[in-house]
Amino acid sequence: MKILDWYILKRYLFTFFVMLLLFIPIGITVHLAEKIGKILENEVPFGEVMLYFYDFTIYFAHLLFPLFLFLSVIWFTSKLANNTEVIAFLSSGVSFSRFLRPYMFGAFIVAILALALGLYLAPMASKGFNDFNYKYLKNNKSAVDNQNVYRQINDNDYIYVSSFDAAQSLGQNFTLEHFENDKLVYKISAMSIRYREQDTSYRLINYVKRTIKEDEDIIENARRKDTLFSFDLEDLTPVEYIAETLPYGELNRFIEKEEKRGSSYISRYKLVQYRKWSLPVSVFILTIIAVAVSSIKRRGGMGVNLAFGICIAMVFVFFDKIFGVLASQSDFPPLVAVWFPNVLFGILAIYLLYNAKR
Repeated sequence: MKILDWYILKRYLFTFFVMLLLFIPIGITVHLAEKIGKILENEVPFGEVMLYFYDFTIYFAHLLFPLFLFLSVIWFTSKLANNTEVIAFLSSGVSFSRFLRPYMFGAFIVAILALALGLYLAPMASKGFNDFNYKYLKNNKSAVDNQNVYRQINDNDYIYVSSFDAAQSLGQNFTLEHFENDKLVYKISAMSIRYREQDTSYRLINYVKRTIKEDEDIIENARRKDTLFSFDLEDLTPVEYIAETLPYGELNRFIEKEEKRGSSYISRYKLVQYRKWSLPVSVFILTIIAVAVSSIKRRGGMGVNLAFGICIAMVFVFFDKIFGVLASQSDFPPLVAVWFPNVLFGILAIYLLYNAKR
């Protein structure tokens, strides 16, 4: 039986990596053909272009990891079925569960690879990929939500700016409210606030500070005031894709801080966090579905299995994307959005596996 295990395991891993090597160059070629005009227009240095496509390779591979795996398992298992090798294995007294064992071991190897990729390599690649996109390919479109920024800085302080210019570190219509025991202690407002990098201070224009007292309020005015705050303006409006660029430990700390600040992007950040663990689980689910679907010798041959498999893969990707958008754009729970496709297709995997055993 060890010969059978090694035979299937080698075919599993070999076909998967060949699938990656075949599709990634196609993806790079299509992407380059689409973006070459803007790359030439912006006169991007050759070194930056090469580094961008290195990042794109990792980003693209991680994004479509489940699809590549699913198609590769269907491909080589269908070949086994068409050559009546599956029938020979099962006719020799091997149970379907035992036949599935090397597939699960292969899925474990790929799941570990997907986990390492998602926790460490993909965040670095995502940063380079997105930075290049916003710098050269998106016509200087801002990657930050710079309108009506309202954030909780700590347990007592809240700030608001009506607009924020990241390039100039300048916010308009600034307000800071300080609370103690759920009571407003003082409120600072200014027409604008600018971060001064040379001395790490903030310059407020038309500064007004109102301190709340029991008898009467104390009001302090200044045409211009330089002061210190316990926050950094760049931290107040992080880029939309920042969660994708952080290693897992930093991501957890970042999400904890953003929850306290009341970030409007918190659902998007949690989607990234949960997907780092859901992707390895989906590897096992899709492997079981692929084996159950393609281990049967069909009249139409490999083409029927591939067509059926592609349909299932597209449905999986559809559910993953639609629930991801739903969670990031509404109050839909990110945990449910990430794990619902796995639960749904896990049930499908159990059903198909039961019928395949029969």
